[in-house]
Amino acid sequence: MSYAAYIKEIGRGEQASRDLPYDEAKKLFGAMLDGGVPDLELGAILLSLRYKTESLSEVLGFCAALDERIEQLKPPRAGLKPVIIPSYNGARRQANLMPLLVMLLKRIGVPVLIHGVLESEGRVAAAYVFRELGILPQANKRGAQEALDNEGVAFVPIGALAPGLSNLLALKSRLGVRNSAHTVAKLADPFSADPSGGGLRMVSVTHPAYATKLREFFAQAPGSALLMRGTEGEAFANPKRRPQIEYFHGGETEILFEAEHGVIKNLPHIPEESDAKTTAQWIRETLEGEHAVPLPLINQFACCIYAAGYTTDFTQAKAIAAVKARLPLAA
Repeated sequence: MSYAAYIKEIGRGEQASRDLPYDEAKKLFGAMLDGGVPDLELGAILLSLRYKTESLSEVLGFCAALDERIEQLKPPRAGLKPVIIPSYNGARRQANLMPLLVMLLKRIGVPVLIHGVLESEGRVAAAYVFRELGILPQANKRGAQEALDNEGVAFVPIGALAPGLSNLLALKSRLGVRNSAHTVAKLADPFSADPSGGGLRMVSVTHPAYATKLREFFAQAPGSALLMRGTEGEAFANPKRRPQIEYFHGGETEILFEAEHGVIKNLPHIPEESDAKTTAQWIRETLEGEHAVPLPLINQFACCIYAAGYTTDFTQAKAIAAVKARLPLAA
């Protein structure tokens, strides 16, 4: 494989560079995941892709290469899609409430797989909050499957599912910038080989251009997903203002909730500190009925209930979410 030929195509700058077709993108990313690209060429490829940004054909090819290499899990409950939540950013200015969404889904028996990193470069990683809540990271595929089957929730470091992808993600500290692996990680589906159609990916975006690209991706890619603007890069709805939430499945798109605009009349009660211990304690108190679940998170909860197949009626999903999010955990 001539890596110079790839670099010549993608490394000519914003105007002159060319996008790789699907087959070539799949072949190249497969080699990157397998550790077969020398360091010099690998750095050039990653920085060239970042500069020109990945095309739709490239993202589709990259994800196809990952699907062939990622450890596969089995959905623990027939008829329900496991909700897959990537966690690669962590909180910086406000509490990371993604674990609250996970605990709400666990309450009604919707299985959840969280994959991501154990540390977040000075931010509060979701792994820290989960540890405070008693959900420890699983070291391998077997542990992840057992946690899903027995507890309904599993947190798995990406290195346990896709070592090659983890290695590419780790290059951020060496290169100083993110690379295509961060895009692919958010789209990973460890249930993609299951005959039921895979899991439900909860995908968050930060930049509008990226959201547009992912809409095109989900229109062609197999599986199902919920897409929305994340909170500090994490896949939970901003508790102060609901983002638009879109549902992609079978080539179709539904806007389940429109984005909220205008003046915020009533701010939700959320933790004032963002450290893991404070966040976890607030989540426990909320699940016991001491605090109200912020409405945007209830809306996101309803979307997950509906898209995971807990109910086929979205109006019913919203009603279930409203009731379950306001009851003590014992109920």
